[in-house]
Amino acid sequence: MTERGEPPMDVAGPGGMTPEPAAPPVAAVPAAPVATPAPVPRVPQTGAGLSGEPGSGAVIDGRTAPEPSPVGVAGEGVSAGEGAGEGAVRRVSTWNIANVLTIARLAIVPVFTAFLFVEGEGWRLAALGVFLLASLTDQLDGWLARKYALITDFGKIADPIADKALIGAALLSLSYLGEIPWWITVVIIAREAGVTLLRFLVIRHGVIPASYGGKVKTVLQIVAIALYIVPGVPGVIRWVAMGLALVVTVGTGADYVVRAVRLRQVARSARS
Repeated sequence: MTERGEPPMDVAGPGGMTPEPAAPPVAAVPAAPVATPAPVPRVPQTGAGLSGEPGSGAVIDGRTAPEPSPVGVAGEGVSAGEGAGEGAVRRVSTWNIANVLTIARLAIVPVFTAFLFVEGEGWRLAALGVFLLASLTDQLDGWLARKYALITDFGKIADPIADKALIGAALLSLSYLGEIPWWITVVIIAREAGVTLLRFLVIRHGVIPASYGGKVKTVLQIVAIALYIVPGVPGVIRWVAMGLALVVTVGTGADYVVRAVRLRQVARSARS
């Protein structure tokens, strides 16, 4: 038997035992360290919609997450209430229901004029119906614009123009038929044309919206003209209604001149 630590012995042959030379010691070689890649830190990118979270457009694990599409802006393809929240911007389309009604009122003016020139009480009543329908759209589009926040610069300009086109066509037609004196038609149309021109002259400084007095003026003109369209109405009633409409028409025209002058003065002060 050999002691622990002695080299092993081999049998050389029948003559005895010969010692085997000890193997040279082998130095232990330390294992090479395995390189472990360091984790890539999450580096947020600056910019709109980048918050460093998945789906926000930040660089995560070496990859760029897609940036979310903006929501909360009312316009083409996005509803007014979608994504609504603090800081959301709402854009009103020009082609809304209020402006469509305004354009329809312009388109119905030739139909009204044609009915008015056809002889017969039935055609007069048809002209009255078309005139009142067009006048109703004036009140309806204004109500819709205010209730649903559909007020646009186009509507502020187109709505008064549509009113003037309807009233002007009625006055010119009735004066041509000899039912309304020409001087009344001239005064009213001159006032309407002057206010419209005034609006365009100061439009670079701002838009002058229709005033409350202007709305009252329009209603009085509609009532007076309707009384002239309906056959058989006493002349005194027609004259009282038209006289009241004429006074308010001239008064509100002067008010628009004052408002235009003030608007121009404010714009000049702001620039200086």
